[in-house]
Amino acid sequence: MSAEDLPYPDRALGAVIGSAVGDALGAPFEFGAPGVFSARFPDGRGELCGGGGWDPGEATDDTQMAVLVGRSLTERGGLDLPDVFARFRRWALADPKDIGLQTEQVLTSDEPWDRAAARHFETTGRAAGNGCLMRSSTAAVRFAAEGRAGTMAAARRLAALTHGDPAAWEGTAILHDLVRVALDGDDPLAALPGTLAAVAPEHRERWETVLDPEWSPADATEFNGAVWPCLGSAVWALRTTSSYEESLAAAIDLGGDTDTVAAVTGLLTGAVHGVTAIPSRWLGELHVPLPGFTEPALRVPRLTELTRRLLA
Repeated sequence: MSAEDLPYPDRALGAVIGSAVGDALGAPFEFGAPGVFSARFPDGRGELCGGGGWDPGEATDDTQMAVLVGRSLTERGGLDLPDVFARFRRWALADPKDIGLQTEQVLTSDEPWDRAAARHFETTGRAAGNGCLMRSSTAAVRFAAEGRAGTMAAARRLAALTHGDPAAWEGTAILHDLVRVALDGDDPLAALPGTLAAVAPEHRERWETVLDPEWSPADATEFNGAVWPCLGSAVWALRTTSSYEESLAAAIDLGGDTDTVAAVTGLLTGAVHGVTAIPSRWLGELHVPLPGFTEPALRVPRLTELTRRLLA
C-alpha cells in the first residue's frame, strides 16, 4: 500500500510539517514574556520572523531530532534504538545551535546507549524535561498504525534514550496516542480518558491533572520546559482554539519554552486540521539544518518525502 492509499496522508503531513512550523515560529520568542508574540503581530498574522540567533524559518533541535528519528525508522526498517542514539550523538557532538542541557549531558557522556539516560537520572534525580516530547512527530506518525499499545510502547522506548524519568516516558506515550487518534480522524480530546487509562498507574493522577478540561497554563506548578505543563499547554491550545494558526499563537503567547510548546502544539493541531490548514506563507522559508550531517537543510518537499516514507 502506498502512502497515497492510506486514509490520513494529509493529517500525517500536518503532524510532521505542522510541528516543524511551530518550532520555527516559536524559536525567536523563547524565554520571552507572555504576550510577546501577539504584541509583535497585533493583526493576528504571525510570521516566521527569525531572531534570537535564528534565521527566519529555521527549525531548532526539536525538529532536527525528529528528522533523525524519522530517518532511522525508514532506513533501518523499524525501531533500532542503538541507531537512533548514534544519530543523536553524532548530531550533539557537532555543536548544534541549540540543545537541551539534559539531552546534551546524556548524549555527550561516555555511557552506552542503553545506560546513558538512566545513569544521568541516577546522578541528578531530574530528567522530566520536555525534550522527549519535542521530537515526537515522525515516530508518532510511523507507529500510529500499531494502535494504542504499540504507539505508546514505542514512545516510551524512544523517550528513555535521553530521559531517565518514567514520567517523561508516559507523557511522550500520551502524545503519541493523541496523534494516533487525530490521524484516524477522531477527536483526541474525547479520547483522553482512554489514553490516560493506559498510563502507568503511578503517573496517571498527575497527567490527569494537567490534561483536565479545567486546567490552564496559569495552573502550572513548573516552568513549561517540563513535560507536564508543556503537554498540558499544547492540549489546552488545541481545546481553546479553532484553527492551526490560532493554536500556535496561543501557545507562543504563553512565553517560556516557546519553540517546544509550539512544536508539540503544531504536532497535535496539525494532525487534527491537516497540512492544508498550515498557512502557505509559513512553508516557503521553513528549513531544518542537520549539524553533523553534510547535506543542505531540509525544506518542505523533503519533509513531505520523509513523511510518505514513514507512512509506507
